Amino acid sequence: MQQGDRCSIEPYMNCGECYACKKGATNCCESLEVIGVHKNGGMCERFILPARKLHPSTKMTMEQLALVETLAIGCNCVNRSASKEGDKALVVGAGPIGMAAIEFLKVAKTEITVMDMNEKRLEFCKEKLGVDHTVVFKNDDTEVDRLREVNGGELPVTVIDATGSHVSMSNAFQYVSFTGQVLYVGITTQELSFKHVSIHRPELTIKASRNAVPADFTRIISLIEEGVINTDPWLSHQASYDDFIGEFTDWLKPETGVIKAVLHMN
Repeated sequence: MQQGDRCSIEPYMNCGECYACKKGATNCCESLEVIGVHKNGGMCERFILPARKLHPSTKMTMEQLALVETLAIGCNCVNRSASKEGDKALVVGAGPIGMAAIEFLKVAKTEITVMDMNEKRLEFCKEKLGVDHTVVFKNDDTEVDRLREVNGGELPVTVIDATGSHVSMSNAFQYVSFTGQVLYVGITTQELSFKHVSIHRPELTIKASRNAVPADFTRIISLIEEGVINTDPWLSHQASYDDFIGEFTDWLKPETGVIKAVLHMN
C-alpha cells in the first residue's frame, strides 16, 4: 500500500487480544469501537487508522469504495445464514442494510422475497436489484398467506430482519418455515417479546449478525471489480461541497428516495 491509494475503510477498531478477536471474529471484539459510533468519524477534519483497516482497490471509484462497508454488513449476515442455491429467503426491511443482504443472497443464488411497508422501496428492489418477489407489509395478518402465495405455498427457510424494529423482530418467527432460521441484522435497544412455543415447536435457529470481518471487505472489492455486484443503483443522490447544506435536509426526507447519497469534497 502506498500514499495516494484509494481505499475502503474498515471502521471496526478491535483489540486483537480478546477471545473473539483471537478466533477471527474481530467484529465482535469485547472492546470494539466503531468509527462514527463510539468515536469520531468521517466528518472530522482528519483521523488516524491502522493500515490493516484500509482495503485498497486500483479499479474502483471513491464512490464505490464508500459503499463497501455498507455492503459488508449484508455480506457477514448472509455468510452466517449459510444460504445456498435454491433456498427461499425473506428480507424484512428494504433499507440499505436489507438491500446489502439482498446483494449477497443474489450471489448465493437464493430465491428472494422482500417485505416492507414502503412500496417505492419494494419497486426499487424489484426493478433495480432483481429480487424474485415483494410483499407489502400491511399489518393485517395476511402477510403469512401472501408469503406462501408468492413462494409456491411454502415459507422461506431463512428470514433476515433488517428493520431495527423490536415489533418486527419479535414477529419474525411466523414468516419462517419449520426448522428454518431467523437472523437479526438490524439493531434495537428495546426488548424483544415472543412466546417460546413459536420457536420451540418449529425448532427454529436464531442468529445475530454484527458488523463484518476483514475478509468481507476483500471479497466485496473483488465482486465489484469483477462486475458481479453493480453499485450504480445504490448511488442515488450526489452533491458538491458548495451545494451540500441545501441538499442535506432533503436527503433526510423519505419521499426523496435516497438510497445512498455522496458528498464530493472537491
